[in-house]
Amino acid sequence: MNPIPAARIVIPEEDRRQILAHIDEALRTGALTLGQKGQAFETAFARIVGARFAVAVQSGTSALEIILRSLGVEGREVVVPTNTFFATPAAVIHAGGRPRFADVERGTLGLSVESVAAAVSSETAAVILVHIAGLVSPETPGIAAFCRERGLFLVEDAAHAHASTLDGRMAGTFGTAAAFSFYPTKVITAGEGGMIVTDDEVIYAQALQYRDQGKEGFLTNFHVRMGYNWRLSELHAAVGLSQLERLEEFVAGRRSVAEAYTRRLAGVFGVEPLRPPDGSRSNFYKYVALLDRGVDRVALKRTLKERFQVSLSGEVYEIPCHHQPVFKEWAAGAFPVAEDVCSRHICLPIYPGMTEAEIDRVVLALQETLSTRIPSCV
Repeated sequence: MNPIPAARIVIPEEDRRQILAHIDEALRTGALTLGQKGQAFETAFARIVGARFAVAVQSGTSALEIILRSLGVEGREVVVPTNTFFATPAAVIHAGGRPRFADVERGTLGLSVESVAAAVSSETAAVILVHIAGLVSPETPGIAAFCRERGLFLVEDAAHAHASTLDGRMAGTFGTAAAFSFYPTKVITAGEGGMIVTDDEVIYAQALQYRDQGKEGFLTNFHVRMGYNWRLSELHAAVGLSQLERLEEFVAGRRSVAEAYTRRLAGVFGVEPLRPPDGSRSNFYKYVALLDRGVDRVALKRTLKERFQVSLSGEVYEIPCHHQPVFKEWAAGAFPVAEDVCSRHICLPIYPGMTEAEIDRVVLALQETLSTRIPSCV
């Protein structure tokens, strides 16, 4: 019985040949950073998202920080959902701001207009909306409208949301700017890397400077900002550009697997799939399901792996930010919904090319394990 991994990086053989040819060209010419491959990656990504500008950088984290620096959040608060990855509030802090954590909705794992309004103060400069697991919440347009009315910037952390849509509109186009990630586990990867997208020409111009040591231009040594080395190499861009050509195919494959899971889980006791609301088309970066209260998630994952050789991927996220020691200075508030969903959700294996037999194995293993009613250790 072959193990079923939590995720699988898919780079077909023909793509590897193409990538290697592009890398060889970069090595041969010596154009190793901020060259033609990076520019082509930016142009293609902007076109797919539907944004005027795209800036490739070395991570999704740096994409967020550059956006926040460009918006001038230093000394002010930025609203952040507490059930997000470390990088989201960390980018706020590194940009000189203060994260203000907010609770989320159970049905989307995302912010709502109500939770944003509860977190906003006179010190607030911006709101970061995180599309957890690739799901764009129907609350998004309302949050965007709220931010416009209050004079706040809306930033999308779209690290999970390549090609996810709401009512046909792409993730990354609802706010002032958005950050994407190309970390190895993401829907498409560049090995490492990130992308800023925006329609704002000022943010675009500043992002070009921030990513290259704050220089006025690539070929000068005239520094106008306190930037950093946030460049994306041509080698990474070659991988990202190749993967981008597969984006539609990969997302279609993930959606097919998700549909199969949802059908098969309908009769499984003890677990409830997180279904995208009407109008929201997830890319299913993660397939999220909520366990019944009282089920020991740790024991469940251990049993699935040891007995059935089925690995579940990491949660999104198991420890909310307000419980992370590094953020204790900003941990004030009550977040009951986030604490609940963080404590009892699981993410089933999902990747392009996953077979019907593998899907059946995952569901049957989950069903058998849950039928033992593994109690909570809490």
